[in-house]
Amino acid sequence: MTDTPVDARDRDSLRRKALQHETEKENRKAVIFQEMQTERVASDAKTAKLRALRLAKEEADAMGVEPKPAAPKKKRPIVINTH
Repeated sequence: MTDTPVDARDRDSLRRKALQHETEKENRKAVIFQEMQTERVASDAKTAKLRALRLAKEEADAMGVEPKPAAPKKKRPIVINTH
């Protein structure tokens, strides 16, 4: 069977569609990977901050320093709707 111009065009079209599909798949993977990296960096920063706070508290406790008491929360006024 010989290749006719129609067969060659169909083959090229299928090849382009397959390539486009693979490109889109790789792009989705890259976006997901980037989101995972961003979340990992945020989590690492949060962990470092909490670790520093814990170490500072442990150091203060070891030195016998009393922590400042937290300021009492202000109570919001109660609003009664009479309508």
